[in-house]
Amino acid sequence: MTVELKGRKVTVTGPRGVLKRDFGHQTLEITQVSDDIIRVDKWFGKKKELAAIRSICSAITNMFTGVTKGFRYDMRLVYAHFPINVSVDAGKVLNIRNFLGCKKNLHVTMRADTTIDKGTIKDSLVLEGNDIDAVSQSAADIQQICKIRNKDIRKFLDGIYVSKKGPIEVAE
Repeated sequence: MTVELKGRKVTVTGPRGVLKRDFGHQTLEITQVSDDIIRVDKWFGKKKELAAIRSICSAITNMFTGVTKGFRYDMRLVYAHFPINVSVDAGKVLNIRNFLGCKKNLHVTMRADTTIDKGTIKDSLVLEGNDIDAVSQSAADIQQICKIRNKDIRKFLDGIYVSKKGPIEVAE
């Protein structure tokens, strides 16, 4: 894995691909101390500016995990009466039919390098990708498009929900 720092732009290259991130919106200093240590400094920052440092460090750590392992989100289809039908087009577009018995078809396009396929378990979906922001936002798009409107959400629990998330576990 290699890291390239140019100003506040971070580029991480690994076996699974390349991730780039620009932290130009924050006034801070990112330096590579050694091969395995990256240092993020903020000089004379206010409380909210100092709080953002940990978020930036976490984002860089997630980039390392993304290019080495990748991220996987498992989602489950939950329904009480009307079975939700899903189909995947080319691993990039999810089509949802018969949600709460509606005739309207719902479509969600995956973001960036995220791929989606049906899981091995009945009524499950698996989202995978290198960029945690793209994978998690794709999962959020799927969950939000199946949001219950104009009904009591305590009674109508149908939808597609995240059941498990994290880095891809390598089976040895």
